Amino acid sequence: MGDPSPPVEGSNIEGESPQIEPTVETDEASITDEAELERTLGLSGGLAIGIGTMIGAGIFVFPGLAAGRAGPAAAASFAIGAVVALLVALPASELATAMPKSGGGYYFISRGLGTLAGAVVGLSLWFGLVFATAFYLVGFGYYAVDTLAELGLAVGGELVIPLALLFGAGFTVLNVTGTENAAKLQNGIVALLLSILVVFLGYGGLDAAGLVGEPTAPEQFAPLGTMPILTTAALVFTSYLGFAQVATVAGEMKDPGRNLPLAMVGSVLVVGVLYVATIFIATSAFGSEQLSQFGETAMVEVGRHYLGAVGAFAIVFGGLLATMSSANASVLSTSRAIYAVSKDALLPRGASRINLRYGTPHVALGLAGGPILVLTATGRVELLAEVASFLHLIMYGLICVALIALRRNEPEWYDPDFRVPGYPVVPALGAIASFALIGFMQPASQFVGIGIMIATAGWYLYYARDVNLKGAL
Repeated sequence: MGDPSPPVEGSNIEGESPQIEPTVETDEASITDEAELERTLGLSGGLAIGIGTMIGAGIFVFPGLAAGRAGPAAAASFAIGAVVALLVALPASELATAMPKSGGGYYFISRGLGTLAGAVVGLSLWFGLVFATAFYLVGFGYYAVDTLAELGLAVGGELVIPLALLFGAGFTVLNVTGTENAAKLQNGIVALLLSILVVFLGYGGLDAAGLVGEPTAPEQFAPLGTMPILTTAALVFTSYLGFAQVATVAGEMKDPGRNLPLAMVGSVLVVGVLYVATIFIATSAFGSEQLSQFGETAMVEVGRHYLGAVGAFAIVFGGLLATMSSANASVLSTSRAIYAVSKDALLPRGASRINLRYGTPHVALGLAGGPILVLTATGRVELLAEVASFLHLIMYGLICVALIALRRNEPEWYDPDFRVPGYPVVPALGAIASFALIGFMQPASQFVGIGIMIATAGWYLYYARDVNLKGAL
C-alpha cells in the first residue's frame, strides 16, 4: 500500500517540519522510527466505535426535540441524515483504504487539497470532536441523574455537570492506558445497548403496528410542512458523526482494506434503521405534540408507556450506556486527530508524543480532555450539538472534494483497496448535501462554527504557513 508522505518543504515557526519517517504498515502495527501504534481493532471494534459514537443522541436525546420540530416526519429527518452520511461514508472508505493512518478526514484533505484546507479541517476536527464529546458528557450527566431517580435516589439537577466532568476525566485516563482497553469497554457497552434496544423496539414495533396493546390513531405525517424536516435533519445530524471516527483510528485497525469500509458503511446503516424505527415507535406511543413536551427525556416516558417501570429503567440505563459509549469513542478519536496534526508540524511536535509504557498519544489525550471538560461545564446542549455538526459537515464535504481531486490526478502512491461505486456522482452529491445541510442550522451555531474556522486559518498563517503537505499530484 502506498504512503502519501509529503515532500519536505517548509517548517513551522519553531523550525519543525512534517515528520516523514517511513511508516511500515504490518498486520500487527503501524511502525515508525520513533514508535508504533498497535493494530488491535478488528471489524467488531470498528463497528463498535461507529455505532457506539452514533447511537447515543439520536435515540436518547433527540426524539422529543425532533418530534416538536417536525412531528412524525422527524423520521424523515433522520433518514435524510443517514443518506448524507452514506454519501460521505463511501468516499471516506476509499480514502481510508488508500491512507489507513490516524487522523482520518484531516489526513485525506491535507493530502488531496493542500495544507491550508488540511489545517482548517484538522484543527476544526479537534474542536468539532471536543464539542461533540462535551455534548455526549452533558447527556450522560442527565441520564446518570435520571438513573438514580429511577432507583429512588432523587439527587437533583445540580449533580448533572459534576457527574459529566468526573466521567469525562475518567474516559481520558482510560484511553491513556491503551486503545485495547477502551475498545473492550466499547464492545461491551455496544453489545448490551443493542440488546436493550432490540427488545424495546421489537415490542414497541408490534404495538405500533397494532399487533399488541391498544390501537392508536395515525397522525398526519408532515403537519408542519417540508422546511421543518430539513431544519430538524440539520439538528439531528450530530447523531451520525460516529462513522468518520472509525477512519481516525485506521492506523490501529487490522486489515483496513476490508474492515474500514465495512465498519463505516455498516455502522451508518445499522444506526439509521434504529433511529427511524425509534421515532416511528415513539410518535406511535404518544403523538408528536405530547412527545415534544417530554423534551430530552421523552424516551424514558416511551419506555414507561410500553413496558411500565421496567421499560422506563431500561431506557434510562440504555441512555446512560449510550452517552457513555459516545463520549468514550469521541475522546479516543479527538486525541488521534490532534496526534496527526502535530505530526505534520501544524501544532508543536510535543503534542504527538507517544507514551512508551502504553503506546498511546498521552499528550494529545490531555489536549483533548482539557477543552472537553471546559465545554462540558457550560451545559449548553443544543449549541454543543450543532457546532459539532457544523464542523463535521465542512470536513465531510471536503472529504468528497478531496476524493475527486485525487482521482483526477491519481498520484503514484494512491492505490485504495476499495473504490467508490458510482464515481463521480456519489462524492459530488456527498459534497453538495454536506454543505447544504449547514444552511438549515441555527444562526448561533453557524457563527460559532465560522469563528472556529477563521481562528484555525489564522493559526495556520501565523504558525505553519511555510509547511507544505499536499501530496505530489
